[in-house]
Amino acid sequence: MQTILPESALLGSVVGIVLGLTGAGGAIIAVPLLIFGLHLAIADAAPIALFAVSVSAALGALLALKRGKVRYRAAGLLALAGLAASPLGVFLAQRIPNAPLTLLFAIVLGYAAFHMFRQSMRNPADTARNSSPPCQLDLGGRLIWTWLCARRIVIAGVLAGFLSGLLGVGGGFIIVPALQKVTDLHMQSIMPTSLAVIALVSLVGVISAMAMRGMDWAIALPFAFGAGAGMLLVSAFANRFTGPRLQQGFAILAGCVSIGMIISQVRNLL
Repeated sequence: MQTILPESALLGSVVGIVLGLTGAGGAIIAVPLLIFGLHLAIADAAPIALFAVSVSAALGALLALKRGKVRYRAAGLLALAGLAASPLGVFLAQRIPNAPLTLLFAIVLGYAAFHMFRQSMRNPADTARNSSPPCQLDLGGRLIWTWLCARRIVIAGVLAGFLSGLLGVGGGFIIVPALQKVTDLHMQSIMPTSLAVIALVSLVGVISAMAMRGMDWAIALPFAFGAGAGMLLVSAFANRFTGPRLQQGFAILAGCVSIGMIISQVRNLL
């Protein structure tokens, strides 16, 4: 335990820093860090990752809420949909063998990396000219809620919640692109809104996982502490580092991790 605790906190700080900078990425790299760094099975790593992500995302969301950056109605609808689907993901995760579950995670990670890189290459001005999102802003800057708008957000919330429970990811890699696609919101509102949803959905995933499997608190507590510290470290200046270059760098990193996980699982099967 003496050797695990400091290493766990250090790995957790990486999650908090990336989560604070991207609003999404830290959650999806938490599981690979635990698998490769602490040699955990994915079913054991997932609830620890969710716990750390929930703590760090909650800190980031509370700080953003004080600055009036969180779109709480959109966050509430996303979270409610995610909360309904998260326990099902946890239930399935406890019954799927480690190898195929890890391979599935690697595929999802690779898709998220590809999508993030492709999004970072697009010109925001061209996107704005060529699309009319279902969730538009009124003159006061509030979202105009329609049936189509609510349906798109609910679908994104359900998918994020299910994958959160199944793979131990916060779902931000789904929530952020979904909000970019279906709303006119600026990234300075999308990122903290994503953090609020991640915090709520991850917490339910943690509770479900604890009820079904339990939690290794000797790893989970320092990992969560490191994640929270990392989030607080970057919260004051995160806006200075947002942009396509940061997204591209993280996408490349996530893609490399995905390839490494796939190669590792294929070798184990041969």
